[in-house]
Amino acid sequence: MASLFSKDIMTLQGVGEKRAKLFQKLGAPTVGALLRYYPRGYEDWSRHTSIAAAPLGELCTIRGTVLHRPTETRIRNGMTLYKTIVTDGDSDLHLTFFNNRYIPNLLTEGTAYLFYGKVSGMGSRREMSSPEFCRAEGAPPIVPIYRQTEGLSSRQISNAMKQAFPLLPEILQDPIPDDLRQAQGLCHLRYALENIHFPKTMESLAIARRRLIFEELLVLQLGLLQLKKRSKTAVSCHAITDYSEEFWKLLPFTPTNAQRRAVSEALHDMSGTTPYPMNRLVQGDVGSGKTAVAAALCHSVIKSGKQAALMAPTEILAKQHFASLSNFLAPAGIRLGLLTGSVTAAKKRALLEQLETGEIDLLIGTHALISDNVRFHDLALVITDEQHRFGVDQRASLSAKGENPHLLVMSATPIPRTLALMIYGDLDISVLNERPPGRQEIETYTIDSKKRPRAFQYLRKHIEAGYQCYIICPLIEEGQGDMASVLQYTEILKRDYFSDLEIGILHGKLKAKEKEEVMARFAAGELPILVSTTVVEVGVDVPNAVVILIENAERYGLSQLHQLRGRVGRGNVKSTCILVSDAQNEEAITRLKTMCRTSDGFQIADADLRLRGPGDFFGTNQHGLPDLKIADMAEDLETLQQAQAAAKALLHADPGLSEPNHRGLRGEVRMLFAKVGTNGFN
Repeated sequence: MASLFSKDIMTLQGVGEKRAKLFQKLGAPTVGALLRYYPRGYEDWSRHTSIAAAPLGELCTIRGTVLHRPTETRIRNGMTLYKTIVTDGDSDLHLTFFNNRYIPNLLTEGTAYLFYGKVSGMGSRREMSSPEFCRAEGAPPIVPIYRQTEGLSSRQISNAMKQAFPLLPEILQDPIPDDLRQAQGLCHLRYALENIHFPKTMESLAIARRRLIFEELLVLQLGLLQLKKRSKTAVSCHAITDYSEEFWKLLPFTPTNAQRRAVSEALHDMSGTTPYPMNRLVQGDVGSGKTAVAAALCHSVIKSGKQAALMAPTEILAKQHFASLSNFLAPAGIRLGLLTGSVTAAKKRALLEQLETGEIDLLIGTHALISDNVRFHDLALVITDEQHRFGVDQRASLSAKGENPHLLVMSATPIPRTLALMIYGDLDISVLNERPPGRQEIETYTIDSKKRPRAFQYLRKHIEAGYQCYIICPLIEEGQGDMASVLQYTEILKRDYFSDLEIGILHGKLKAKEKEEVMARFAAGELPILVSTTVVEVGVDVPNAVVILIENAERYGLSQLHQLRGRVGRGNVKSTCILVSDAQNEEAITRLKTMCRTSDGFQIADADLRLRGPGDFFGTNQHGLPDLKIADMAEDLETLQQAQAAAKALLHADPGLSEPNHRGLRGEVRMLFAKVGTNGFN
């Protein structure tokens, strides 16, 4: 199998240079990579229905014999239709194909085919438009559907797969050792690859899927556990003295028990009682006080004579952290610096000189912190905020600026603890599950679109009282379903409801600098209303914003709705979240009721996993993890637990996976983690 990963995809018949680029775009530049490119779904062609019994408007498979060669008809705008009739012996089915000049040669009169599609019709007449089809003789019972790209169809990918599979060696080396495979009741790799691409029954497909999911999660866990072990390798690291009690006295409020616990856990990691640096995730709901935890750790590090760095994903967030941390730390004599892309060259030079000489204790900034010319005097603590926006390699680049500095990553995305322990296999975890005193509960209501005008009156009442409001729209393009774009929506607001107010607009097609400017104006109180897509989801602290109205709320996952709701309720004023939806389906209604019932992010994360899997709050790309091709972190939780237990046992017996029967797994770990800039085994 390994040799097939070096065999160019162009060795397959019909794959020239142009098509090879399309396969490369899909992540399959080699024959081996193609065989590991799994279908996204399947069509079951094994169950046939008669034409008369075919359910209207539903996908089904019909076996029929072609009565005559397809005829060609030209209609408006140069479109060409090809029509024919097939019969199952009792009833006829009228077929129409659009602009496919090959159809007359592909359907032969008197030959039986299987047709897969939706049947329509009136009375006794039955029709099917552009169905998938193949000869009935030798037809596959289950047809794989692959993720496509423009110019490369699922059928073309399937044809390439039929050429690739025979290239597998007859005796294929299985990366999973026989004893582990048998203990887990898993099939051999060759059987799995054959039945994931060419399944004969749903049962054989299920057996193949279980094997490949286990293998992928096993490889992921091996890599993560090895990364964690590597971060726990004995090295010379900074011993930090605990000055937290001194810090708590600086605060104008009493810290929560959860904040004290998180700081205590982190300072224990940094105390020098263990011979390796801290590697910890602080996971807390919106408004749980992560910034104060970060400030407490920076305080102890700096009082111990060292430096700290905090990296945020955007300039406005970096500025916000600079302001918050200055309030916490400047009274203690701690010197802070801010480094972003907009800092002038002269200021940047002076800042970098002060940093290198140790005159700046804490540097806060964006990705600019990982630039080559940023050099610290004695960096002992690295903090990354909204950690899902940074990959493993970016965290590593910042850490490389010190000698084995301690690492703290912060996330405002609540994930159930059992799942978090497996996802963040290279990190220890602290959870902030209490709201700081003074934080108001956000009241959440669901309304239908008929009540929207009343909701706008509610917004106006708050604006006239001196407060600000968010309005969230899902899409920005015109003509995308029934959802108005941000621009169209804003025009309606200005014309019918808020003609006397200036309205800010924020969406993904704005340049980064434009987004920052709009958000900065809103944060400064210059804009009473901000109409935005979800780009505002994780971001700026605007205590004066007290109402958020979310249009088409059923379009979002629970966790994303919760993140959006967290844009308000950041001050001491009672805040409101209004969910606008005309949804009738049960799952959407359940989601919206959950939002109205609870504001606990961890409860919401649990409900989101149960309702719809990882969804928006948990994409592997966002979390700096390798791409998973077949496993689903939420749906395959039981397999994930089994894979983690197996990975721990394997590494206990063979820490480097250097034994001959573990080398296949070692190679897979290196391949999986290569894309995120690191791997578990050097």
